[in-house]
Amino acid sequence: MQFSVDPASPVTLYEQLRTQIIEQVASGELIVGTKLPPVRQLAAELGVAPYTAARVYRLLEQDGFLETRGRNGTVVSAREDTAESTLQLAASQYAARARELGIPADAALEFVRAALSAG
Repeated sequence: MQFSVDPASPVTLYEQLRTQIIEQVASGELIVGTKLPPVRQLAAELGVAPYTAARVYRLLEQDGFLETRGRNGTVVSAREDTAESTLQLAASQYAARARELGIPADAALEFVRAALSAG
């Protein structure tokens, strides 16, 4: 498990880290039960504020990707593999990639509409 952030990127540090964790869970690189570094340790390693790392963990926990086990730390949680959750993940990844490429939201949505119409 390795995370990195690019302060020069137009994508926020929070979104860079969030996307990396989601992608590593989706790819199987981070499997259920994998223990993530403590917030302060992760923040220090990445050179970000502890609040940034804590926010990412908290929101990914709300989305079902992570679970906090108190003193036992934060781990990758089991997710129900439904079509909806799979599509939500794909949408999050698409949105993050569009932001990385500097594509405006309206244009990115038009690409999706065109792809859905073509199918």
